[in-house]
Amino acid sequence: MSTDQEAQEDELLALASIYDEKEFRRAESAKEGEIHLCLELPPNFTLLVKGHNSTEHHLSYLGPLVLSFGFPANYPSASAPVFALGSNWLTRVQITALCRRLDELWEENQGNVILFTWMQFLKEETLDFLGIQSPLEIQSIESESGLKQAADVSGEKCQVQDLDPRAVQEVDARTDILSQLLDFDEAQNQKVFDGKVFCCGICYSEKLGSESLLFKECQHVYCKSCMKEYFQIQIRDGKVQCLTCPEPKCVSMATPSQVKLLVSKDEFARYDRLLLQSSLDLMKDVVYCPRKSCCMAVMVEPDSNMGICPACKYPFCTLCKRSYHGLNHCIPTDDDIRSLHDEYNSASKERRKFLEKRFGKQVIQRVLESYSTDWLNVNSKQCPCCGANIQKNKGCNKMTCSMCQGYFCWICLKALGKEDPYSHYKDPNSPCYNQMERINGNR
Repeated sequence: MSTDQEAQEDELLALASIYDEKEFRRAESAKEGEIHLCLELPPNFTLLVKGHNSTEHHLSYLGPLVLSFGFPANYPSASAPVFALGSNWLTRVQITALCRRLDELWEENQGNVILFTWMQFLKEETLDFLGIQSPLEIQSIESESGLKQAADVSGEKCQVQDLDPRAVQEVDARTDILSQLLDFDEAQNQKVFDGKVFCCGICYSEKLGSESLLFKECQHVYCKSCMKEYFQIQIRDGKVQCLTCPEPKCVSMATPSQVKLLVSKDEFARYDRLLLQSSLDLMKDVVYCPRKSCCMAVMVEPDSNMGICPACKYPFCTLCKRSYHGLNHCIPTDDDIRSLHDEYNSASKERRKFLEKRFGKQVIQRVLESYSTDWLNVNSKQCPCCGANIQKNKGCNKMTCSMCQGYFCWICLKALGKEDPYSHYKDPNSPCYNQMERINGNR
């Protein structure tokens, strides 16, 4: 083996020991390979997408820069590696500038292996060398054929012949460059997170990030074992809106992808179904078919109280959930009547209008008069025999219930015998002795 061959083999082995397979890929049968370089960005670095609606995104990583290389037989003693440099967010002008800088580095280090030097330059000096600062602008360009996205940071114009053929701009008109950059940044952040150690806020055990779950909004971290049990309990209880960060007063929600990662297929199916249902429940123009055998979601026209189920074709009133009754008011149930007084009195102006539209003003007025709890408490007492509310307008304290026709004492509310109800007022041991005619108001 020649000196050049030994140097090439040593360099490839050294790079393989430093970088993982995603960063450094060596061809099995030839002295060539591909290097994927991630650029770590300074804090608070942003990406600005310009177009009809400009958007700004925070990034921690950019890349990858893809350096493809091959070794000629006389590398490194005489010739430089053959290479190509590609990027999906740099312009060809910028990539050309990087290619020429790599040539200069070879000239400065001719006779020595150069790949590691190139990699260090590209990883650590690319941003400064090209003068790239935050925000990095990605220009959204619309053409007749559709939406094309391309990077144009410097705005430089260059003749085709001035571009280096080794500079490759990896942008496809069918590819969403923004999505690629955001996905790469998220993957790199996850990779860094997986390698760190965190203390679970629930079981207080230390776990690697790969065994932990990060709530993205609040950055709180818990181990997957604890969060799996937590998610399963909430899903089983139907509380799919409660899959929030366990930290007290924290409202960060777990994403569906995080939930899917931890629970079983059946549990996630239940979670997904309940989450959809709760979302539909919040939509004012969506109700459910009242038939228990159906329960299909039904879209309702604005200002209409008629719903027609698309599945079973059942027409129903969206207010009372019974068969559609046209312009007639809803007929209140016993439960409606019992609760209507308190609900109407405590309701807002809009809610009162809704109740009047549903039941009619006359029905509500009768309920307010007949079932007014406050009025009954002040002006009536309950019959001890049947519980009916009885009002005393005049007469003695021996009362006759208008409902059950039973006798009772208005003063002590004791039920009185049918044969001689007045004996209650003649008995010296009675608390109401000699008080049959006592006047104490309606109460």
